[in-house]
Amino acid sequence: MAPGYRSIMLTLMAVHAHPDDEATSTGGILAHYAAQGVRTVLVTCTNGEQGDHGDLKPGDAGHDREQVVAARMAELRESADILGVTHLETLGYADSGMMGWASNEAPGSFWSTPVEEAAGVLAELVRRYRPDVVVTYDENGFYGHPDHIQANRVTVAALDAAGSDAKLYWSTIRRSAFARFGEMMAESGLELPQDEEMPEMGAADEEIGATVDCRPFAEAKHAALRAHASQSDAAFFLGLPLPLFTEMMGVEEFVRVRPPWAPGDEVETDLLAGR
Repeated sequence: MAPGYRSIMLTLMAVHAHPDDEATSTGGILAHYAAQGVRTVLVTCTNGEQGDHGDLKPGDAGHDREQVVAARMAELRESADILGVTHLETLGYADSGMMGWASNEAPGSFWSTPVEEAAGVLAELVRRYRPDVVVTYDENGFYGHPDHIQANRVTVAALDAAGSDAKLYWSTIRRSAFARFGEMMAESGLELPQDEEMPEMGAADEEIGATVDCRPFAEAKHAALRAHASQSDAAFFLGLPLPLFTEMMGVEEFVRVRPPWAPGDEVETDLLAGR
């Protein structure tokens, strides 16, 4: 039996809004735990209709939603395979686009779907897989994206509806890391993208309850992002040299929500500790 392999079947479930989100914020833990024999369940809530279509953005003439969905679903399956995901589940809601877009309120959009309705669908998956750990975004969806916010609300409601005792985490980045990332990129002759309209992201250092070293799986995480090459959002990460990518993206951090974690508690290095 390989070192670190878990003889008892445990399950980690990651709930994400769009195809490619799984690679960005949880690609490391998905690969890390899959390699330990943990059953990994990836739930993707939307089809990603508001993604790029070649050089075309939503609203541009020629942007074909059906073709975007077909491409993004194929990319999602490839990414899941690379990360060793055991079970991929898609909820099929329409991508709501960025906050304030007309697509937020379009029929079938994830954002416009009542929380209890979507939670009922996810609760069925929670009952089926009985996860020991569930990971999703914080209440602000990490950066205010409506589908990320909805994923948070739906996940919490689904766990409650299913009566689950799973440990619950928000994926995040400690805010102090952004300055360090900028310094690392500057040393490599690169520049960290800036967007003045973006809200404050991540969590304060004292809120970080778990840190998982996934650097041995950074290459798999990078490859999973590369599978989503149709989306320009991945281009920044794919442009990083692998050693720099490993240092910036190889350690994944989390706020532990259930059971509650408080400053002064030991910072976990294993999300499945105690399960």
